[in-house]
Amino acid sequence: MPSSASKAGHTAAKYLGIKVHENRAQEDAITRGESTYSTNTSDTYVEEEPRTVEWLQDLVPTFPQVKTYFRNLFPFTRWILRYNVQWLIGDLVAGITVGCVVVPQGMAYAKLAQLPVEFGLYSSFMGVLIYWFFATSKDITIGPVAVMSTIVGNIVLKVQDEHPEIPGYVVASALAIICGAIVLFIGLIRFGWIVEFIPLSAISAFMTGSAISIAAGQVPNLMGIKVQGFNTRDHTFMVIINTLKYLGHTKIDAAMGLTALAMLYIIRSACTFAAKKNPSRAKMFFFISTLRTAFVILLYTMISWLVNRHRRSDPLFAILGKVPRGFQHAQVPTINTEIISYFASELPASVIVLLIEHIAISKSFGRINNYTIDPSQELVAIGVTNLLGPFLGGYPATGSFSRTAIKSKAGVRTPFAGVITAVVVLLAIYALPAVFFYIPNSSLAAVIIHAVLDLITPPKTVYQFWRVNPLETVIFFAGVFVTIFSSIENGIYTTICISVAVLLFRVGKARGHFVGKVKIHSVLGDHLEEDKFHDQGRSSDDSEERNIFLPLDHNDGSNPSIDVQSPYPGIFIYRFSEGFNYPNANHYTDHLVKYIFANTRRTNPDSWPRPGDRPWNNPGPRRGHREETNDHLPTLKAVILDFSAVNNVDVTSVQNLIDVRNQLDRYATPDAVQWHFASINNRWTKRALASGGFGYPSLPTSEYHRWRSIFSITEIGGEINSAATAAERETNRRLSAARDEESAREVKKQVAGGDDSISGSGSDLNKEITRSKAYLRSDSKKLAIVQGINRPLFHIDLTSALQSAIANTQQIEHGRSKAQQQQQFDEVPIEKLK
Repeated sequence: MPSSASKAGHTAAKYLGIKVHENRAQEDAITRGESTYSTNTSDTYVEEEPRTVEWLQDLVPTFPQVKTYFRNLFPFTRWILRYNVQWLIGDLVAGITVGCVVVPQGMAYAKLAQLPVEFGLYSSFMGVLIYWFFATSKDITIGPVAVMSTIVGNIVLKVQDEHPEIPGYVVASALAIICGAIVLFIGLIRFGWIVEFIPLSAISAFMTGSAISIAAGQVPNLMGIKVQGFNTRDHTFMVIINTLKYLGHTKIDAAMGLTALAMLYIIRSACTFAAKKNPSRAKMFFFISTLRTAFVILLYTMISWLVNRHRRSDPLFAILGKVPRGFQHAQVPTINTEIISYFASELPASVIVLLIEHIAISKSFGRINNYTIDPSQELVAIGVTNLLGPFLGGYPATGSFSRTAIKSKAGVRTPFAGVITAVVVLLAIYALPAVFFYIPNSSLAAVIIHAVLDLITPPKTVYQFWRVNPLETVIFFAGVFVTIFSSIENGIYTTICISVAVLLFRVGKARGHFVGKVKIHSVLGDHLEEDKFHDQGRSSDDSEERNIFLPLDHNDGSNPSIDVQSPYPGIFIYRFSEGFNYPNANHYTDHLVKYIFANTRRTNPDSWPRPGDRPWNNPGPRRGHREETNDHLPTLKAVILDFSAVNNVDVTSVQNLIDVRNQLDRYATPDAVQWHFASINNRWTKRALASGGFGYPSLPTSEYHRWRSIFSITEIGGEINSAATAAERETNRRLSAARDEESAREVKKQVAGGDDSISGSGSDLNKEITRSKAYLRSDSKKLAIVQGINRPLFHIDLTSALQSAIANTQQIEHGRSKAQQQQQFDEVPIEKLK
């Protein structure tokens, strides 16, 4: 009984001229009983189309999903109650180790951001303190990073050039809040997958180009070069040229910088070599190597104190200077439209850096340590950190590669290690400002250079890009060169734009393949099929023989000596290589039609009796010339489309198929081309194709009696339903009660012929089913159709699609041949027959 809503909808459709069931006639013609084999399988299965209400229900979250969503916002609730002493020991070691690294790095990166060094400590403190509430990664460490600090520094310098009255930290804090709000929004709506559109080659180019740019900009500070007009924020190639040009202006700062940089590399190399020679002490050497930054900074701070303690106002080389104790800049950030307008053009690059650097690092270490991160939740963590950090003076922060690697190798157990690191940073903020006064600027430059050079992609990785896809190497070098000769922001945009362009080109120019059937045999071990000695014990079944489908042009790398032929004259199998949507629909179908026209002939060559009846784009041969004959080519019978690579279709692609179907029907007239579809994996795709008239044969009514619906079936355990179970029990009871063979046969006949509710085709059909070999083979097991009988041209795989196409082509040709013979017989005069 249709619902009132359904009645109202049908009434509205009637008045609007919409034919809701315009394809019902063709469906009924197929499901009336022509598929005799399908109806002998327990209950007949009719696949229901997905409804719009189902789509809407999938969009509306259920109460358990809402509950899970809010609980996932705070992942620490899943493990904090199981926290134990062993975890605490690992977190203490890792947290203290990272804390000793983040303090000098945070101050150095603050100088990159053109901010006082204390702002680097504030950002470091808030990053590690807040992150663990929202973390799905135990290894990641949020805080100031070189690339983001450089971008912030560029923005601060730009704003101060135009508006010198605005402090730099005000701009940096406003930028952090706006970027944090954008990233938080993306995370809350669970759109973290958007980061997947940025490929690894683009990320590597961004990291490499940025590292070269930052390192080149720090060389003048390392050498103590300060010349009027020398802008270390200029394009990277100009910074390198000017550094070489003014190398003669090097000061004594170079002694503190170059030796510090050399010591950092010497300690790391020595520890790596010692760990290989003494594997039992590898852990000890790792911690020594990890603490090298803190050791070098303390060493050179002590040297600076010895040299400059009596000349604080006129130090021998540039030192850090006074660092205020505590959170001196804790306040509500100043945000208004005017400040936002100053850096609005740099917002896309800033957000992209926050996203890709953090997600790439967290995913990498998640795979290394055998756990999975939630990209959307990680964006929530970054967003909240950047929203709250500015209230204590923080500027934009994200995941740090170097500190994350240290934290992972130090044996971190849970995200709670961030709290330990926060305590270390807090102690540094309140207890060590007097020590920070004597830190040499050139030594901090050495720390920055040492940290960022590790971000450069090694040549072996670039070579791997080339081996996988040469085009990825082009993208990589394009991003690096644009970063060096322009800016980090332009390098980011370049790699992303090129990557998106390549993706669109691949999708839009996707080209399918025509495939043919090949029978293959499995070879066991090192002997061949023909080896009689090894084949003596082989069973007689053909389980080692099967059919596969290979491209006719062998562009998949298969052996070109294999002769892959068309599966049947006039039947074509076309396999999509990508999705089938509006960007590539025309490209697919143009290739399909062109190939079919080249390998078939028109069914009715006399369809153009006069030259004027021919279309303009096929005018025929010139006067006096004969048209080339192509009688050796078959006529078009059927097209089989392999949808295994297609997940969704749209209006454009379906309409394209409809147009091609009409075009090929005109080409094959008076015959109708049959369209078979294999391996459709989406119900909505089936519904979309069915709305275009696909899924059932487009035959004249007179031809339906020749149509053979072939379906794929499988065995299922148990009984189909309680009615069938009861019927079988009743049959067995009555058969066992019968005293002679004839009475038992009569009982079985009555039971089998008296119930048409299951088959739906009457007693004649049941008799045919009972006599079938398939039915006799399956007396102990029940059979079921894999796909619905209401769409007989949607097949489970290419094999069943090809079987159906060949069977029906042969059936229709045989029927027409008999009809022609009968017609010729009827035309013979009766006198001749006598």
